[in-house]
Amino acid sequence: MPDEIIDIFDENNNHLNIQKNKSEAHRDGLWHRSAQVWIYNPNGEIMLQLRGKDKALYPGMWDISAAGHVAAGEEPLTSAVREIEEEIGLKIKEEDLAFFKIEKFSRVYKEIKNNEFCYAYFYRFDGDINDLILQAEEVDKVVFLPIDKIKKDLEKNPEKYVPHGKYWYEVFEEVRKKNIY
Repeated sequence: MPDEIIDIFDENNNHLNIQKNKSEAHRDGLWHRSAQVWIYNPNGEIMLQLRGKDKALYPGMWDISAAGHVAAGEEPLTSAVREIEEEIGLKIKEEDLAFFKIEKFSRVYKEIKNNEFCYAYFYRFDGDINDLILQAEEVDKVVFLPIDKIKKDLEKNPEKYVPHGKYWYEVFEEVRKKNIY
């Protein structure tokens, strides 16, 4: 997969009018943006993605339903729609997504210094998970799981999940608000 070109920002999310390869941004710890889509169903379950085993960041770990870097010149919402289609084959429109928050985080994973402003969105999925077409190099599997089951497994086996910390629990609470069950 070619190295993506992304926009660079300062630590306050101000655009610096600089573009770099994603690998350079990760090597040098430059601030950039990503788009994340948390998909839930009418039963209040959240779709988790098992990241591909060859991913540079957190391979083979459970993560957000669909996510990726915002390309240079692209808006986060546009990126979110693109990532859903690329990773799980779901075609949606921008107005189908509900904005949640911007999550700022800074993490080091092996030699990767990942400083991101993550634009998080929600999408309610009423379809059949078996109809999704997964991007083989990105996603090994997707599943819908009840929030309580994810919480218990996160506490018991945190090494199986991308370390989002308290952010996981903020998402759980927001899905609970969106679904009355």
